[in-house]
Amino acid sequence: MNGRWMLAVLIAWWAYPAVVIAQPDKEVSRGELLYSTYCIACHTDKIHWRDGKLAKDWSGLNVQVRRWQGVVGLKWSDSDIGEVARHLNVLYYHYSEPVK
Repeated sequence: MNGRWMLAVLIAWWAYPAVVIAQPDKEVSRGELLYSTYCIACHTDKIHWRDGKLAKDWSGLNVQVRRWQGVVGLKWSDSDIGEVARHLNVLYYHYSEPVK
């Protein structure tokens, strides 16, 4: 009985690193994917914290996301614009979002 217990402990100990490595990454939002694909090359985190930022509230943040995706010619849907704004809001701005 003692030998089986030791074997079970050894197997569990050897398998533990595989369990840790196999943990899934955090789920990435659509807004984060869009932002990291199309925006991050020009927009470092410094742009969101500068004193002269144009987005002063939730509505203004949506306006700026809409504006810049249009400047770049991305043709995002309203949903995509909202997702990117939400991602930026969670990451940098922390504005109150309107209740739906």
